[in-house]
Amino acid sequence: MKHRPPRGMRVHAAAAALLLAALVLSGDVLPALGGGGAPSFDYKDALTKSIMFLEAQRSGKLPPNNRIKWRGDSGLEDGKLAHVDLTGGYYDAGDNVKYGLPLAFTVTTLAWTALAFTNELQAAGELDNVHAAIKWGTDYFLKAAAKKNHLWVQVGDPNADHQCWVRPENMKTPRTLYEINENTPGSEIAAETAAAMAASSMVFRNEKTYSRRLLNKAKLLFQFAKTHRGTYDGECPFYCSYSGYNDELLWAATWLFLATKRQVYADFISHEAISSSVAEFSWDLKFPGAQVLLAELNMTSGGGLQSFKAQADNFVCAVLPDTPFHQVFITPGGMIHLRDGANSQYVTGTAFLFVAYSDVLLRTNQVVMCGNQPVQPARLREFAKQQMDYLLGANPEGRSYVVGFGVNPPTQPHHRGASTPVLPPGYVVNCGMSFNDWFAPDRPNPNELTGAIMGGPDGGDHFTDKRSNSSCTEPCTYINSLSIGPLAALAIRGANLLATH
Repeated sequence: MKHRPPRGMRVHAAAAALLLAALVLSGDVLPALGGGGAPSFDYKDALTKSIMFLEAQRSGKLPPNNRIKWRGDSGLEDGKLAHVDLTGGYYDAGDNVKYGLPLAFTVTTLAWTALAFTNELQAAGELDNVHAAIKWGTDYFLKAAAKKNHLWVQVGDPNADHQCWVRPENMKTPRTLYEINENTPGSEIAAETAAAMAASSMVFRNEKTYSRRLLNKAKLLFQFAKTHRGTYDGECPFYCSYSGYNDELLWAATWLFLATKRQVYADFISHEAISSSVAEFSWDLKFPGAQVLLAELNMTSGGGLQSFKAQADNFVCAVLPDTPFHQVFITPGGMIHLRDGANSQYVTGTAFLFVAYSDVLLRTNQVVMCGNQPVQPARLREFAKQQMDYLLGANPEGRSYVVGFGVNPPTQPHHRGASTPVLPPGYVVNCGMSFNDWFAPDRPNPNELTGAIMGGPDGGDHFTDKRSNSSCTEPCTYINSLSIGPLAALAIRGANLLATH
């Protein structure tokens, strides 16, 4: 199972950070970033490769400019069981299932990245690639949301899929279809897909017809999610929404308000939506993302009871080890660790939000307030860089956790396509023997899964490069989608992450 329910967060105060806490928090000292022995990496190379991993996760008929030469067309009959076209989209991780909730979150965060880091991505020559990655998802969503009050939310039977270690090009496992409608609601997935399409409509505003199609679908999906409320548990035990759907409703309304500026969404945000201070940003919990977006607008939740700025501050205060309100466990080596299994998503997600929020604070000449203790934007940037550097190689094991990048990178990602040799079209795989042939052998994968960020080390900074240890070695699209913004900022702005716009 990829993902476990949240467990209680452990408190950890990083002694080294505490030594400079008072000076850093007051803004009197800005830690040296990139100089004086601080780690520095080829962030532009890491950025390029991080985007390439998403291309390795594509389902459907691949374009002529496909850069992942060991990948081929797959899932070309997806949707056929219901006489619809559901080709395209992304496989979420190391298997061959298309899960709607993480797929939509991947696209929403890619769209936010394209909007928040436009200049950096353009300067790095990667903006077109990010736009292509977004469109690969939104083209799929337009098919999945073709009918009103209905959304196709998953393709592939995960239990059957997990009984066969086969690359998607050769899979014969059932491409079972899952849906939500008025009788079987799924507010989380409907609202997240609405958020993805609303955010993407802003990215593609120069393509007016396409942008309008996305925005119209986003409006309908949000209305569907809001009117027919209910949790969809059909993606359990792989993607259970432990946090409920209130965060997705706020998240979707936020993106719709940003895309339309319509008062109806502002009213929902201020008076109907539920918001909460939490210490996690992930495919399951979006409150901090919405709060950072709304902080700049001076908006409030609960009819004016609390500002989103205060809630965004609370997220920062819960994460940073040198505040009185820290909750999140930091490993001895300095990595955020919330839980085993795709833990790197919390590393890249926090880095993303910290860079995005520091930009907001600088634009508005504000600081984070942790009680009566101010935290300068520089501290957010420093912590974001530290988290990304950890994944790139500045960690106790002195190795990269990104495939094909840096020192001693992983060679055994838990990934069917990468660990299985390219087979002839139509080759029939013996599922009973597939694990023995391609999963079990202790050897590097035959195909490099370039740019894949691993699930990452455990809470003691220990990492095992074995595909059998999926907690450490399984990559996920949303780990990478959240890494692109911080990497673009580091590549173009420089080590101090000062905004260029």
